[in-house]
Amino acid sequence: MNGIVIASANGAIGLEAAVDILRHGGSALDAVIAGARLVEANPEDHTVGYSGLPNLFGEVELDASVMDGRGLRAGSVGALKGYQDAADLARHVMDELPHVLIAGEGAKRLAAEIGMEPRDLLTPEAKAIWQERLDQPATAPNGHQTYLRKVREIVREAATDPEAARGEEIPHGTVNFIARDRTGDIACAVSTSGWAWKYPGRMGDSPVIGAGNYADNRWGAAACTGRGEMAQRCCTAHSVVTFMRFGMSLDEALTTAMTDLAHLDDPYKSEMNIVALDKEGNPGAASSSKDKTYVVMTEEMPAPEERPRLHVPIPGVG
Repeated sequence: MNGIVIASANGAIGLEAAVDILRHGGSALDAVIAGARLVEANPEDHTVGYSGLPNLFGEVELDASVMDGRGLRAGSVGALKGYQDAADLARHVMDELPHVLIAGEGAKRLAAEIGMEPRDLLTPEAKAIWQERLDQPATAPNGHQTYLRKVREIVREAATDPEAARGEEIPHGTVNFIARDRTGDIACAVSTSGWAWKYPGRMGDSPVIGAGNYADNRWGAAACTGRGEMAQRCCTAHSVVTFMRFGMSLDEALTTAMTDLAHLDDPYKSEMNIVALDKEGNPGAASSSKDKTYVVMTEEMPAPEERPRLHVPIPGVG
């Protein structure tokens, strides 16, 4: 049995490092964290880790989770400030604490206690993008525009600069990694800086086990990107795995989980994406948007391969 790693498209930068761990007999859990770590350190990715776009008041806050499909162990951190390696910290929560989720000042304190290197996560480039888009008119369709109207209300009430309420779109993104190693163990890692201009302390689906991340050796694994509040309400990652448990194929499970999202009463409804792996190591992915892709690499492949996602439209979402 040879290993496989899949990731959201922005995870391509970490895919080879993750597969290399599997080639040397390493675990799926080690592989997904190694991959996530490289994305978290990538200053060109403004949706994860270092250089992520900040919240309403210019602070970068990170969320991450990891899950081990053998034994259903999990750990996550939310609203982490001042430390880059959120997935590593989530693993520490899983391995060392009798908890699953640690957030805010507690997450920051834990990072310091275990000797993580602090880092200013807001780069000049990310700050410039954040400010530039704040100065543009709101033209984004669907839930983005509604979300911006709510952001404006919050900023007008709380910010010292009411003009900071202007914006074109709310960038949101996350990196997902799922791996299956030579022993058949499956693991997931999810990391994000969340929606730009989010309310301070907001956490989406990424640190919520069952919403943005779920792995179970018996059935498979799934992870999400997009509007996390939607995945939270539908337990989307867990749903994909559960549907496979009940006999659906991977594509059927993805389609059903995406279709469930259409029933949400959500004026901020936005794009959703899922990557998944079944218990046999077959990869798949779905998106509410056309032409979305994900990346795959096995131990036998010399380089990552970009593949199309299954398109499952959600009414009201472009």
